[in-house]
Amino acid sequence: MIELVELDQLVARYGDTTALRSVSLRLRTGELVALAGPNGSGKSTLFRVIVGLVPMAEGRATLAGRPLLALPFLTRAQQVSWMPQEEAEGDDLEVGDYVRYGRNPYLGSLLPEPDPDPGAVERALSASGTQELVRRNVRQLSGGERQRVRLARVLAQETPLVLLDEPTAHLDIAHQLEVLERVRAVAHRMDRCVVVALHDLNLAARFADRIIVLSHGQKVADGVPDAVLSTSLLRQVWGVEAELRRGTRERVPYLIPRLPPVEGPTPEKGARGRRVHVVAGGGSGQEILRRLFDAGYDLTVGALPLFDSDSELAEELGLPLVLEVPFAPLSAETLARLATLLSRAEFVVVAAFPVGPTNLANLEAVERTGEAGRVLLMAQRGEPPWDYTGGRATAVRARLLRAGARELTGTSELLGALSEPRGQASEGQGPTA
Repeated sequence: MIELVELDQLVARYGDTTALRSVSLRLRTGELVALAGPNGSGKSTLFRVIVGLVPMAEGRATLAGRPLLALPFLTRAQQVSWMPQEEAEGDDLEVGDYVRYGRNPYLGSLLPEPDPDPGAVERALSASGTQELVRRNVRQLSGGERQRVRLARVLAQETPLVLLDEPTAHLDIAHQLEVLERVRAVAHRMDRCVVVALHDLNLAARFADRIIVLSHGQKVADGVPDAVLSTSLLRQVWGVEAELRRGTRERVPYLIPRLPPVEGPTPEKGARGRRVHVVAGGGSGQEILRRLFDAGYDLTVGALPLFDSDSELAEELGLPLVLEVPFAPLSAETLARLATLLSRAEFVVVAAFPVGPTNLANLEAVERTGEAGRVLLMAQRGEPPWDYTGGRATAVRARLLRAGARELTGTSELLGALSEPRGQASEGQGPTA
């Protein structure tokens, strides 16, 4: 292993706000490092400091043995590649041309030079499993395909250090596992250092060689999964009580949250006098939860996996929710808690989330209530790339619509539906699919 990055007492600020506080760490080739922590803990800021988009306020940083601040932009781009959480959609290029953008640090800007490594694009397509997409246009791809194509563009840059900011966001379980399997192969087989920002500690323990945990801009843990994963860490950083277990075959540690009870007195109704249960996941509920919370609705959420971005937002807003272990099927206890919240809700909002074998149970639980007239389905985008259940999820949605559920196209339309007079709001509009 070769040491690529050394950070010593790094401090970074946005105006008067300190985002990173005295962070020291080392990154080496041949390892996959998971960077974990709650929202706002400093993960993205750390990446931005390394690529040079956020200046250091204090401390020392070296890249490949050279002071980070002394490296020209082009040299840094040949050493570090970065995939941010979000990026502008850009032109509707063919995938091959889009991935070739990763070769720009090696080409002349005014008079284009021949690529010194013409095989780099093909290797990146192979490593990301996107060879069959090379003639497709980027905007025609599903969310999972587009994420793998973004990964291919980053890998085409062929840098020793690869930074991936939440590459599994908005992906269903199967695609999360596939992306991380491929990323681990890049680190181990291509001898690169890959740092992946993740919310899910169980995913980090399954794939990473090391886990670094940030909290409020400070490093609170750094080591192999066995040394880092603990119930005390989860309590300290995320405020969640959990039980630590190990897989029977691989002996990988994983955490099972202790689910909070939902039994007890029914909470007071919100300002609108209407209780709404939101079924979401993978970030699909972010705008819905914020808009309905601001509007004064009495919200409940779930079932969601622990560390999901929607579950973190629900906890931040103090909303009752049902949690489950990531990548585990919904247990009988979880389904019972979900049924309780569904029965208490006047309306059920189903966000446009990707549906896989494990979270299909959420849709089925909504259908089992037998009251489709109070179900508001947010329209899925495009054809069923969102359905990873062999069509079962599509069939559930179709049955709900036939039974009286309503399909809505955005949060403004959702707020309008919720604010209609009670009789009108609870009447389904009949089949739309």
